[in-house]
Amino acid sequence: MKKILMTAIAAISIAGAAFADPLEGVWQTSRDDNGNFGHIQVAPCGPTLCGTLVRSFDSSGSEVSSDLTGSTIISETVARGGGEYRGKVYSPDRDKTYNSRLQLSGNSLAVSGCVFGICRDGGTWTRVQ
Repeated sequence: MKKILMTAIAAISIAGAAFADPLEGVWQTSRDDNGNFGHIQVAPCGPTLCGTLVRSFDSSGSEVSSDLTGSTIISETVARGGGEYRGKVYSPDRDKTYNSRLQLSGNSLAVSGCVFGICRDGGTWTRVQ
């Protein structure tokens, strides 16, 4: 009985991994106005996807500590089909949250967003893992 239960748990775990959303993982942001960038961990948060800043880097590429580590950068994000996602993206360098459009293509993620009719190209993020 114990062996059957362990097999069932393993099968469920494998099936869950097989259905992971393609956006899940760690993404390196494009550089901000100061040349800094970060790593964003994207994972499910309820029925949507969210992304949290897990590492920060300065303009020389050296890892630095940041008060923003642990902050939600991507929120309320849902797949729309064809690799497109819509939600919200927080831009720490501008201290603004944008209505976002994310376009996934392999290991690249084109990021853009608008707030009050002002749109911004967030660059292309690259999958780290």
